[in-house]
Amino acid sequence: MDETTFQKKLAELMSQIDTLPEHERKRIRALASDTKARHADIKKSVNAMQENIDFLRLWIKYMIFDLEATRRENKHLRKMLEQEPPNNGK
Repeated sequence: MDETTFQKKLAELMSQIDTLPEHERKRIRALASDTKARHADIKKSVNAMQENIDFLRLWIKYMIFDLEATRRENKHLRKMLEQEPPNNGK
C-alpha cells in the first residue's frame, strides 16, 4: 500500500469513527492515531534503511575500484621486477 492509499483509507476510517457513539469514538480514535504514528515510524525506518543501503552500495563500488587499482598496480610492479636484470651479487 502506497502512502496516498494509506492516507485515504485512514481518512475514511476517521470519518467512519465520527458516526460511532461518543463512548466508542475516543477509544477507536486513539487506536487510529497510534496506527498513524506507527506508520510514520515505519516510514522513517524504511527511509533510513534505504539510505544505508545506498551508502553500502557506494562503499562496495569504492572497494571494487580500489581492489581493481591494487591489482593493476601489482601487475605493473611484477612486470617491472621481471624486466629488471638480475643483480649478480654486486
